[in-house]
Amino acid sequence: MSGTFVGMPAFPEAASAATQNAQLRHNLRKATHTIRGKRAAVVSELDDWAELRAAGKAIKDRTLRHLDVYLEQLEEAVTAAGGHVHWAADAAEANAIVTRLVRATGETEVVKVKSMATQEIELNEALAEAGITAYETDLAELIVQLGEDRPSHILVPAIHRNRAEIREIFNRTMAEWGVPAPANLSDEPRALAEAARVHLRDKFLNAKVAVSGANFAVAETGTLVVLESEGNGRMCLTLPETLISVVGIEKLVPTWQDLEVFMQLLPRSSTGERMNPYTSTWTGSTPGDGPGDFHLVLLDNGRTDVLADEVGRQSLRCIRCSACLNICPVYERAGGHAYGSVYPGPIGAILTPQLRGTSSELDASLPYASSLCGACYEVCPVAIDIPEVLVHLRGKVVEGKGTTVERVAMGAAGWVLGDEKRLGLAQRAAGKARGLVPKRHLPGPGAAWTDTRDIPDIPEESFRDWWAGRGRGQQR
Repeated sequence: MSGTFVGMPAFPEAASAATQNAQLRHNLRKATHTIRGKRAAVVSELDDWAELRAAGKAIKDRTLRHLDVYLEQLEEAVTAAGGHVHWAADAAEANAIVTRLVRATGETEVVKVKSMATQEIELNEALAEAGITAYETDLAELIVQLGEDRPSHILVPAIHRNRAEIREIFNRTMAEWGVPAPANLSDEPRALAEAARVHLRDKFLNAKVAVSGANFAVAETGTLVVLESEGNGRMCLTLPETLISVVGIEKLVPTWQDLEVFMQLLPRSSTGERMNPYTSTWTGSTPGDGPGDFHLVLLDNGRTDVLADEVGRQSLRCIRCSACLNICPVYERAGGHAYGSVYPGPIGAILTPQLRGTSSELDASLPYASSLCGACYEVCPVAIDIPEVLVHLRGKVVEGKGTTVERVAMGAAGWVLGDEKRLGLAQRAAGKARGLVPKRHLPGPGAAWTDTRDIPDIPEESFRDWWAGRGRGQQR
């Protein structure tokens, strides 16, 4: 896949362009509303959903509090089961480890299970530089790869494409990557899926090395878990001789009993199903059963910095269900590419700036890519208070990059709002000067604020004055 997010513009600029694409908005609305409806239906079946949600939150919080202990337990269990554990502090180290492991096999091709972590570190690009080709096997990831595109959704990376566009991509590029699309390919979902199946079957049967991520890692046994819908992951996890799994250090759950909670939360929140069609688990390596050589790469890449933030650390609870994307009015209109990250939508708006920092214009803009409506918090299966983290990160952005004008304005506002008499005088002055306020755009530093919102009407009289003069008397 040639498309990366390097050099993407700030969110307001990217979103402005995306919202002008009528086809994109149609595709997003149709897909997100369909998934949203399915999720609501299966969640409503459970009388104890609120308790399950609270349990998921509690398990994740407990795990993060004692992450060092559980990581060491996981390493011991994986090693005892015949696996090999590698620690990667950042993307460069993780890519170097995986590249070295693949080269040691003598192979120049790998098949991949859908993995957010490997997209985050841009593993495919790193392997390509080393002369190794990575083949995506998830259908949506395959579409993105063949189209030289970028993922735009956590669960459905090609959500921005309709079936006519997918047919065109298959016809144009599938032959360059292996088995070509059949002649007279239609855009019927069954036909497209069959074309992908035939194309990928050749890869599965010939691949000697596979790369995966994991939805969960069970510390007590060293077991990794992948949930998927197509069976492609199962093929990658069983047929190759070597399996390399790149897993974020936050993906741990302490026990199998803890895992049971998430096996109910994740399918309902992501695909709107009671359970995923394919749930694969693997523990180390077993002679004659699956890959004979298993490597686990534990990825930090900014996660310990997130863990140190008392407010922001709750984003590490995320189980990548994408429920927040499917309910978000901003994502529905702007799409995933506008976020400039493999983590789009509300969770991306808080996770990406914490993992990458806010030194770039794009990353500094992401905490503002929200209306703060709170819908994302309501559907999150592990109760991440995304609006709280967004406001927290906005404060950090202003502290770190705020202009002198912003600091003076905020200081003046704090001085006025900090005293009842000063606030009353300011309100009366604003009421008298209301005729001088522009109707559409503020001048100078206020211009950017009014680029995306209307100037509110200033009342002739404040509520305080109305209450003191008339309201109080009427109440009597």
